[in-house]
Amino acid sequence: MTQLNFRRHRRLRTSATMRGMVKETYLHKEDLIYPLFVMEGENIKNPVNSMPGVYQFSLDKLDEEIDEVVEMGIPAVILFGIPAEKDAVGTGAFHDHGIVQKATRQIKSRHPELLVIADTCLCEFTDHGHCGVVEGEKILNDPSLDVLARTAVSQAQAGADIIAPSNMMDGFVIAIRTALDEAGFHDVPIMSYAVKYASSYYGPFREAADGAPQFGDRKTYQMDPSNRLEAIREAQSDIDEGADFLIVKPALSYLDIIRDVRNNFPVPIVAYNVSGEYAMVKAAAQNGWIDEKSVVLETLLGMKRAGADLILTYHAKDVVRWLEEK
Repeated sequence: MTQLNFRRHRRLRTSATMRGMVKETYLHKEDLIYPLFVMEGENIKNPVNSMPGVYQFSLDKLDEEIDEVVEMGIPAVILFGIPAEKDAVGTGAFHDHGIVQKATRQIKSRHPELLVIADTCLCEFTDHGHCGVVEGEKILNDPSLDVLARTAVSQAQAGADIIAPSNMMDGFVIAIRTALDEAGFHDVPIMSYAVKYASSYYGPFREAADGAPQFGDRKTYQMDPSNRLEAIREAQSDIDEGADFLIVKPALSYLDIIRDVRNNFPVPIVAYNVSGEYAMVKAAAQNGWIDEKSVVLETLLGMKRAGADLILTYHAKDVVRWLEEK
């Protein structure tokens, strides 16, 4: 046969050792942030039906879960709180003895080296389920900033290492940054949900966090899934206002957005592997339609390849186990 002149790319795939040498993208346990749902009460470890393997924990059940997270080497958790009572303003979000504040103090007392990220929003704490102050059925931007800033300071006072505002109000980063600085928390970074779409992938989270809106939807403050350039405008505003990390949420259907944000901003980029993405994989795996391990690892690797430095994922504990099997 006449020798043809073509490139032999398969030369770099001939063995596992060769493939390992030329691998471009890696997934490490240090990349992972593990979400936790904490709630008032005692002796509670409620399974979230739409998210197999995910639970709501009362504080007396939290230590065992946190001990396991630390033992596995996962570097950070993000806390979502479910209060005993809700009101129109979301008082439980900024109360000194709110559920997130209590959980933060408990975790930091037991494991000071574990990074605690506080989700800073109001939807879990308001009786209307929206992420800000409402008037009739209108979500008010500027009055919401005062409540969010107060919440962030309360979380920092409780010991939160990172504040993660997820409300998508205009000006939320500068309002929180100013409040933190005025309270003396100059070194507490902001992990902004800078690019958060009004996505259909959030359904299971609303069960887990008991935070579904009681009227309307969140399309007046979360982004239209059709829009790409808007993501850059949102991220640029948050950088200008003092954000230290940028979150893109959801991740799986927005890998192009993760890459756009990565290409434009030299700060750590966080992909949020959201509840609906998790639930779909779990459901397919339980039906025997996919291999859960290989699909999850491939999916998260894709998020890293798209440009994410960190991944917020409910799969975190399983991922660590799978990585250590290699």
